[in-house]
Amino acid sequence: MAIRVTQNMLNNNMLRNLNNSMGNMDKLQEMLSSGKKVSKPSDDPVVVVRGMFYRSSLMENEQFTKNTTEALSWLDTTDQALDEVGNVLKRVQELLVQSGNGSMSKDDLKMMAMEIKEIKNHVGHISNQTVNGRHIFAGSDTQNPPYDVAAGKFTNTNSTPVRLEVSEGTFVPVNINAQNVFNNPAANNVFDLLDKVIVELQNGKSAAVYSNDVSQQMDNVLTERSTLGARVNRLELVEDRLSKSEVSITGLMSKNEDADAAEVMTDLKAQENVHRAALSSGARIIQPTLIDFLR
Repeated sequence: MAIRVTQNMLNNNMLRNLNNSMGNMDKLQEMLSSGKKVSKPSDDPVVVVRGMFYRSSLMENEQFTKNTTEALSWLDTTDQALDEVGNVLKRVQELLVQSGNGSMSKDDLKMMAMEIKEIKNHVGHISNQTVNGRHIFAGSDTQNPPYDVAAGKFTNTNSTPVRLEVSEGTFVPVNINAQNVFNNPAANNVFDLLDKVIVELQNGKSAAVYSNDVSQQMDNVLTERSTLGARVNRLELVEDRLSKSEVSITGLMSKNEDADAAEVMTDLKAQENVHRAALSSGARIIQPTLIDFLR
């Protein structure tokens, strides 16, 4: 059965096809100007869902990177502080050896006592070291200084570690157990030991008898520094992995969302040619009117 095709049908089909062609050119032009494959979820839901996943993964990776950087900052500061403690204890050891020299006068020993007293104050200052306003040798009680300057005592007994999440489900302690350095043993910690040394020297007596105790305190510092070094190595590996993950996630997100400029320009040029051809054929479809003959 033949279908009757009227002029209005031809005109309507031509206009609809022209509108579709212009819509395709508009979409390609928007892709070219924005550099993205989609501008709204309805363009391609799959691409949009994947893009949300990649963005979420990238945000998590960025937060883990920040946590790792903060953790390394804590550990680097801690290592520098422990290095300084080790150096001043080495100086105390030297002074103790000198105090055993029989040629030292009482005045000389008192001068040593004054120096060691200043060393003790300096160690106390080191134990109150902070990072971003948080005390690194106070366990989880980071808001309160562990060393009481007025009393000259290390009053903190908190050994709870501070942990930061550096990857999904992986928490790493960013501080050491300061009790092993500044309060070990509790009955004769480094500050109490220095007080005893100071008293002996102020009384004009040799304090060489405390040399082994000071060596033990130096060993405590070295033990914690070795543990600290292993943790720093681990965090540096984590930091490197996070950096590579960021590059990988960014690349996947780019492949998923970014438009190929060369391909879009080629498609746009092809669509432009199609549109011109449609206009040319449409001009032939429209019937001439009486006015066309009266020109």
